[in-house]
Amino acid sequence: MDIRNIAIIAHVDHGKTTLVDQMLRQAGVFRSGQQVEERVLDSNPLERERGITILSKNASVRWHGVKINLVDTPGHADFGGEVERIMRMVDGVLLLVDAAEGPMPQTRFVTRKALSLGLHPVVVINKVDRADARPAEVHDDVLELFLELEASDEQLDAPFIYASARSGVASTELSDVPRMAQPDAAQVGFDLKALFEAILSHVPEPANDRDGPFQMLISTLDHSSYLGRIGIGRIERGCVQVGDEVMLLSLGEPGVVPEREAESARVAQLYGFEGLGRVELERAEAGDIVALAGVEGVEIGKTVTSPERLERLRGIAVEEPTISVDFMVNNSPFAGRAGKFVTTRQVRERLYRELERNIALGVEDTDQPDVLAVSGRGELHLSILMETMRREGYEFQVSRPRVITRMGRDGERLEPFEELVVDVPEEMLGAVMQTLGPRRGELLDMKNPGRGRVRMRFKIPARGLFGYRSEFLSETRGEGIIHHRFLEYGPWAGPVASRSRGVLVADREGVAVAYALWNLAERATMFIGPGDPVYEGMIAGEHVRPGDLDVNVTRGKRLTNMRTTASDDNVQLEPPREITLELALEYIEDDELIEVTPDAIRLRKRDLGAIQRKKAARRARAAIDTG
Repeated sequence: MDIRNIAIIAHVDHGKTTLVDQMLRQAGVFRSGQQVEERVLDSNPLERERGITILSKNASVRWHGVKINLVDTPGHADFGGEVERIMRMVDGVLLLVDAAEGPMPQTRFVTRKALSLGLHPVVVINKVDRADARPAEVHDDVLELFLELEASDEQLDAPFIYASARSGVASTELSDVPRMAQPDAAQVGFDLKALFEAILSHVPEPANDRDGPFQMLISTLDHSSYLGRIGIGRIERGCVQVGDEVMLLSLGEPGVVPEREAESARVAQLYGFEGLGRVELERAEAGDIVALAGVEGVEIGKTVTSPERLERLRGIAVEEPTISVDFMVNNSPFAGRAGKFVTTRQVRERLYRELERNIALGVEDTDQPDVLAVSGRGELHLSILMETMRREGYEFQVSRPRVITRMGRDGERLEPFEELVVDVPEEMLGAVMQTLGPRRGELLDMKNPGRGRVRMRFKIPARGLFGYRSEFLSETRGEGIIHHRFLEYGPWAGPVASRSRGVLVADREGVAVAYALWNLAERATMFIGPGDPVYEGMIAGEHVRPGDLDVNVTRGKRLTNMRTTASDDNVQLEPPREITLELALEYIEDDELIEVTPDAIRLRKRDLGAIQRKKAARRARAAIDTG
């Protein structure tokens, strides 16, 4: 049977998962009249809530007798590790680009990976039905990107498809775009036939040896309570059957390995991907993407081979993390009230278990027994891990993110820099430029197509982006678009501006009272509401001025037997600012922590007592004065 293995890559929100939905529908995966949710591959609750793909997924469709294995990948740069490891399973990529936004930072990142591996691209310019779509210009932008990334002549000849994933229509002709942009485009003869034909004609079959000894690289993992670990990957050579004896090779350099570096195992179950689900197989051949159960100790990047020939494949290279945080046991006065897993041992076991699937993550023990250093690609990468753990019943505390530095060739200190792309209305250009200056942002280029919006590209230290997203959204009144990705390591940029306002710190334990919050409303933005429990050292809101302020949020109104019309009016409060993990990671300073529990996310000071905080501040000032 003919096979095509293809990954779908795109920047976040460019319509990747919606296109997969339509491909599954038009290929007949769903039966007639079946009710199917939108973004059917986004099965994780966090993916459905946030509208983004976090984990790569496998599915397959059949088109004119050819089986097309589809791999849906995350679109956010923080989950680039997911993209990097599945690239080894495919022979081509479906590069999706928004017809209005054009190539964005994540587009550049994943395209570079795909082209360097020699994969064959098929370019889809999506959302041609947008009012501000500019497909002809985006076509040229993609070709410029290919040239910048040194694509081969064969890759530069990639077919271009113009599509509207939402409507399920596509065409190879730019002249068809006006008709495809109509609401009833699907009723006038348009469908995804052009896309399927481009995949079949431009993505090659897996060029593998089906007669040689079995060889397979593990690209991702799953787990079953009955079968244990399940390794997923593409069979590179030979065939495998249920019950076959196989050898699991240790990680290392590619080539033939001695028998002492191999573990014997037996294939208990073999699964293939059909539609959205898995089907049991008795036998699979080279080129198939399969899930293999029964091999204990299987890990991402390891090779499974036949005992006849112990030859290791090249492992999966993933770019290293750039920021880290400290995970520690929760020691606040509210510790243990909501969580099921609260000890250091339980948190450590969970974090090390995450390493089995999340290869872009790093976990290390520190000098302090109850603190673990966890490193990742970005704040979203780390916050998704935290949110998953809190939903599983874990309780812990997290420090402010810090960048991971390196030493240069001459002993100089290097730090990670990000490529920042902002798209803002013209009248807000000055405010954005003024804010990025103290954060050490360097303007690389600026494009103004004359449509009232300006796109700017900056090089900025990763430190300079801590806390910037919320400030950016305020400056642009929610109309700005911001994206960033890791660019390179460069010389230390010097001091960077941080949070300019102080916080309100609760001075005692109790329950927040509306009367107290009302008195504080003029001088702060509150993080808590009436009835919320508080403790000494917990952050209750943001001060309007620099410097922290200790406040009593539990103080009630003094009761007397005198009545006036004014004193009996109901207290009117603005809703408190919702604290999310992303906002909390951006917001806190070095002397603050995030308390994460299954029922709440709280901000607090490291030292809960006011006297301890003053002593710590004096020690910090003394350390600065002495150099």
